[in-house]
Amino acid sequence: MTPQTVSVPEVYQGQFGEFTINQGDRTGVIIYRTGLTIAALSFAIGSALILLNNNPDALKALTPLYVCFSLALGVSLLTIHIYMAFLHRLLQLFWIIGSITAVILAFSSTEPLAVTIYTQPLSLLGIGFTFAALTGIYFKEAFCFNRLETKILTPIVPLLLLGHMLGILPVQGEKILLGLWAILFVVFALRKVVQAIPPDIGDKSVFAYLKAKH
Repeated sequence: MTPQTVSVPEVYQGQFGEFTINQGDRTGVIIYRTGLTIAALSFAIGSALILLNNNPDALKALTPLYVCFSLALGVSLLTIHIYMAFLHRLLQLFWIIGSITAVILAFSSTEPLAVTIYTQPLSLLGIGFTFAALTGIYFKEAFCFNRLETKILTPIVPLLLLGHMLGILPVQGEKILLGLWAILFVVFALRKVVQAIPPDIGDKSVFAYLKAKH
């Protein structure tokens, strides 16, 4: 009988010692990326309905698309690897605040959620927290991986939301920013799908060190 080959996990040298990557680590990254992909596609479809479809009935589809986007984003925020636990929890808190606001707006208005937000810009003071959490992901990815699309997305999101809330952006300008946001979000998500998994896990010795300090 031929002896079975035992797979030995690769050992990585971290800042505070050696570490290995297990299947649970890899699964977490896959879930994170899957969440991003679903969120990006939901956002892109919703944006296309706004920008390319003149049928008002299409706006009714935006609410379920937003629910899908928000839930997928929440999953990604649970599984993303961020060294600073405080920042990780803060982004999750932002998502919770934005989600609660979205639920309140959805049930308190007879209009589709997107129409309510567009016609009541101050609603962004609440639901905008969800997009602040998303911007946090963009910033993290831009900082860690030097990705061009996330470097552009990081300022686009607050520019569009604050510009609409303050009424300083022309409609055509908002459409351009929304279209660019949707396209780059999909590009970002698809590039994550083909990226090697270990970089998304990060230096596990840093996580162990920070955990030991607390």
